[in-house]
Amino acid sequence: MKQYPFTAGVMLALPLLQYTLAASPPVPPSQDPFYTAPRHFETYSPGAVLRVRTAHVDFSNAIANCSAAYHIVYRTTDTRYRPSWAVTTLLLPSSYSPSTATPLLSYQYPYNSPNPDASPSFDGPALFVPGSPVSTALSRGWLVVVPDFEGPTASFGAGVQAGHATLDSVRSVLLLSRDGQHLSPPLGSVARYAMWGYSGGSIAAEFAAELAVQYAPELVFAGAVLGGVVPNLTSVLESINGSPYVGDTFAIMAGSLNQYPDAYDFLVGSLKVEGPYNKTGFLAVKEMNISEAFATYAGQDVFEYFIQGMDILKAPLIRKVFHSNAIMGYHGVPQMPLFVYKAIGDRFSSVEDTDELVERYCGIGATILYQRNTVGGHLAEIPNGGPRAMAWLADVLEGAVGLASGCDVQTVTVNISSIPDF
Repeated sequence: MKQYPFTAGVMLALPLLQYTLAASPPVPPSQDPFYTAPRHFETYSPGAVLRVRTAHVDFSNAIANCSAAYHIVYRTTDTRYRPSWAVTTLLLPSSYSPSTATPLLSYQYPYNSPNPDASPSFDGPALFVPGSPVSTALSRGWLVVVPDFEGPTASFGAGVQAGHATLDSVRSVLLLSRDGQHLSPPLGSVARYAMWGYSGGSIAAEFAAELAVQYAPELVFAGAVLGGVVPNLTSVLESINGSPYVGDTFAIMAGSLNQYPDAYDFLVGSLKVEGPYNKTGFLAVKEMNISEAFATYAGQDVFEYFIQGMDILKAPLIRKVFHSNAIMGYHGVPQMPLFVYKAIGDRFSSVEDTDELVERYCGIGATILYQRNTVGGHLAEIPNGGPRAMAWLADVLEGAVGLASGCDVQTVTVNISSIPDF
């Protein structure tokens, strides 16, 4: 397949090649050549567009308020700061007009899986149901971009990877907007842009916010929303162990280490080979989406799979990777305003971890509105916090007045949801 890339805002003489999928069912990323590394991708700048195609028809037909969808392969940087690539999905609202500067929302969907075939660029139509943040943003007339921020190795839990891929996804859209004839309909100019991630998506959005100052200083985000924040993934591994949601622990351990061969080999070599909790059972998570992982491992003790039990987390190779990639607040101070929301009763990730992160940033000049909800837990805060997040985003993307600087920590009581919670 021939590609015509461009880089650093300078177009090459040849146009970008657009690929259109046939009417047959779409091919999973693991079987789709579109998702493979383009030739010489490492020679291009982060954010450079390497391939573009019209996304399969299910996106525009199945997602409310969506008129067109594109897949973009772009250059990014992995969690070890090596050249890499990723795919993002650009969605145009039904009301889109390229003659009008349009707000852009980068939505980091929490797909939480070490399986590339669970990426939102492939599963998107099933994920972005009516009333979802994506559908709601499109109804407001915003462009929406949804990156496969775990990258080609599906490195769930690798914060640096996720942050880089999120920033470079926005860069790729801005590059396309400067030369819109490569899309049909063409892409007009982008007005303001912001990020939003909840839970696993907050890993990508938060790491992007703290990495931007060093990795993408030219990007000026209007704001970032961080919901159900998980500032310390190592504490999550223990807090959800034995719960209905322990599948997340399997996914984190299989995904966050897969760009570190020594650490990953140590992890796999520490798995038991006999008994009911063995290597085969653990590594099966690499073929699952997160719903399948929840169903498969519900109630289990993940540390039963390891020869050394919970001490696997104390191994120097494992600790080094988690400390550099799974703990927020150590890669830079977010320069954009933040809206942070969390349920005080969150059992996935303690509210104290988020309190500490916010306090750290507030002490060094960040602008943050932090709302701690007295009602519900991690799951209930998705519907409880969604309208507040959308209202805040509307202010920063559509409002004429900027936000006041400084920090505001609020205790709120919002009870929209009655879903079973954790």
